[in-house]
Amino acid sequence: MVRKTNKRVAENVRGGVGTIEFYDIVTAEELNGHGSMYAEVHIKPHSTLGFHVHETNTEPYYIISGKGIFVDNDKSRTEVGPGDCCIIKVGEGHAMENPYDEDLVFMALIYNA
Repeated sequence: MVRKTNKRVAENVRGGVGTIEFYDIVTAEELNGHGSMYAEVHIKPHSTLGFHVHETNTEPYYIISGKGIFVDNDKSRTEVGPGDCCIIKVGEGHAMENPYDEDLVFMALIYNA
């Protein structure tokens, strides 16, 4: 089976500000109950993904292009760029910020614990 990638545009995600584009690679249904999202994510310039906690799942981010600020569970802030992997463990929270003038692009996979 081959299908086209689905693009979703969202505003103020998880209490953040600005625009985020999600390019769904595999839908929640195609993950067969093992997770809820596998997508290429574009955080637009000067936008943020608000802080939220992963109660029953985990999520790695693999940065493809651009730069951003990863806000970890302990609220520490780390600049990230291409090749970095941010790992959000079950029960931990995180946020991602893009204070820069170009898109921050990363792969995100939310899968069950």
